[in-house]
Amino acid sequence: MARLIPSRSTCLPRMTAGEKRVSERLEQKLDDDYLLWYDVPIGLKYSKPDFVVFHPRRGLLVLEVKDWKLETIHESSKDSFTLLTDRGLVHQRNPVAQARLYALEIGVVLERDPMLRHPPESSYAGKLVCPWAYGVVLANITRRQFEDAGLGAIIPSALVICQDEFTPSVDAEALQKRLWDMFPWQFRHALTLPQIDRVRWHLFPEVRVAPGEGQFGLFDGSAKNAIHVPDLIKVMDIQQEQLARSLGSGHRIIHGVAGSGKTMILGYRCAHLAQALTRPILVLCFNKTLAARLEQILGERDLSDKVQVYNFHAWCYAQMEAYHLDKPKGKGMWERFPQVVMDGVEKGLVPRGQYGAILIDEGHDFAPDWYRLVAQMVDPETNALLVLYDDTQNIYGKAERRRFSWKSVGIDAVGHTTILKLNYRNTLEILSVAKAFIEAQSDPTSDSDDGQPTIAPESAGRRGPVPELLRADDRAGEANVIVARIREEQAHGRSLSDMAIVVRRDADALYFHEALSRAGIDARIAQKSGKSKLFQGGPTVKVVSMHSSKGLEFPLVFIPRVGQMPSEGEDAQLEARLLYVAMTRATEHVMALYDAESLHVSLLDRAIGEMRAAG
Repeated sequence: MARLIPSRSTCLPRMTAGEKRVSERLEQKLDDDYLLWYDVPIGLKYSKPDFVVFHPRRGLLVLEVKDWKLETIHESSKDSFTLLTDRGLVHQRNPVAQARLYALEIGVVLERDPMLRHPPESSYAGKLVCPWAYGVVLANITRRQFEDAGLGAIIPSALVICQDEFTPSVDAEALQKRLWDMFPWQFRHALTLPQIDRVRWHLFPEVRVAPGEGQFGLFDGSAKNAIHVPDLIKVMDIQQEQLARSLGSGHRIIHGVAGSGKTMILGYRCAHLAQALTRPILVLCFNKTLAARLEQILGERDLSDKVQVYNFHAWCYAQMEAYHLDKPKGKGMWERFPQVVMDGVEKGLVPRGQYGAILIDEGHDFAPDWYRLVAQMVDPETNALLVLYDDTQNIYGKAERRRFSWKSVGIDAVGHTTILKLNYRNTLEILSVAKAFIEAQSDPTSDSDDGQPTIAPESAGRRGPVPELLRADDRAGEANVIVARIREEQAHGRSLSDMAIVVRRDADALYFHEALSRAGIDARIAQKSGKSKLFQGGPTVKVVSMHSSKGLEFPLVFIPRVGQMPSEGEDAQLEARLLYVAMTRATEHVMALYDAESLHVSLLDRAIGEMRAAG
């Protein structure tokens, strides 16, 4: 079964009856390795063909679908058709000419890339390796009607599929043969996976990911008008693209493992909604550092005027300020912020429905009452609410915090929940060690809310070195090891911005920041007063707490003081989740350090040993 992007349920409101039938037939009758895009902009001109059909061994085919009936065709020529409608005579371009223009756009865009052309030594030197073609589907005209009306003189018969040729009973092979007979020449070799990514990179700029920026690199700034084509390209995977394009109206939930691209999809959704809505869009998360990073990235994409980004308590404070509510004072005042806003809503002092859409990252750290409050802030006309979460990263409370049903907090997402299992951020080695460590500490199959089990991440298969666990004499010794390793990495060309030190205690953050400063290494610390400035300025090593690291990623991560986890009286499972979060911030390598034995040192050592034994 072919994959349709976006999903049909999302497309139905704008599909004609004929387009709906064509989409159903293509999905049902084509094999699993076919991809179908419906009404998705392509290339530099953002043209919108009805369907683009792609197969790695066949090529790219543009199909224009027309719901015309024979009796409505008043005149026709190779350039245009004149149709009888309720509005009188309407002139439209000949659909085969329209399809040809779209297909030519595909050819022009792809031929710019040397890696998609035949090499100089080939007999097809300089020609595109990927065939392209075009055709028309006449959804309400049979083959007999087509021939009797002499339409073959206007649209070549081989480039047309008629009503009776894509019925539910049509033979799958016959339909596929009809499609590929539209090609003037056949493909001799299948496209490789890198070539397929390059085709998608060129045709669909929205799925581009800027190299080296991970999940935050979506919407590569060169996407629309660049002439230069990078040697290394990165795009959303097919599941991510389908999900991003298929997020329709209503309440939606994405349950994704760490590194599965949840935040990238959130950013895609923000850009889409910013074009479609007039009311402001609200992005909420728990972590102040992640909020600052999201605000920076969305600002770089010129979305700041439409998208507001807050951590939840800062948003509550902004609401209190805007509507002149009495602010709590004294110890623990921030914990009382949500209740003050909720009371304001109930009393009519804070208006409901303020936002055209609300998107929540780190939903696993939100309390039930917070959801009840936020759900009331969405404009009921759009009703656009997206929640992204991962139970494994719930590090701000016990598991009971998420023991509630979505319906009980005003979120109706039945049938609109998506699971992302594939982890793209971490290497197989990092993910395997992190999984083995967390599974030794807790039960990964325990139910979360709504009876849904915690999802175990699966590796995308990228390889790298096995995480290191090194012992030092004391904290100063750990700092010396880290400084030496940073200098070594610098000598091999790694940027300081590619490295981070992730610590459990604020006191340790200050200590290691000072140690790097004494060693002459530029570093920036995520202090409470300066988290928004963490990613500003030149290249620096980032020093962040485990809590503040959530949502961030760096090629090389140092995790000192593991020997102090868990401390006496601390929740071992919560501390394990913190260390899991710290490890999964690394895209290439993890170095953990300790100066004393502890439960987590033992479990981590065992997980690393198992990884080494497995090869």
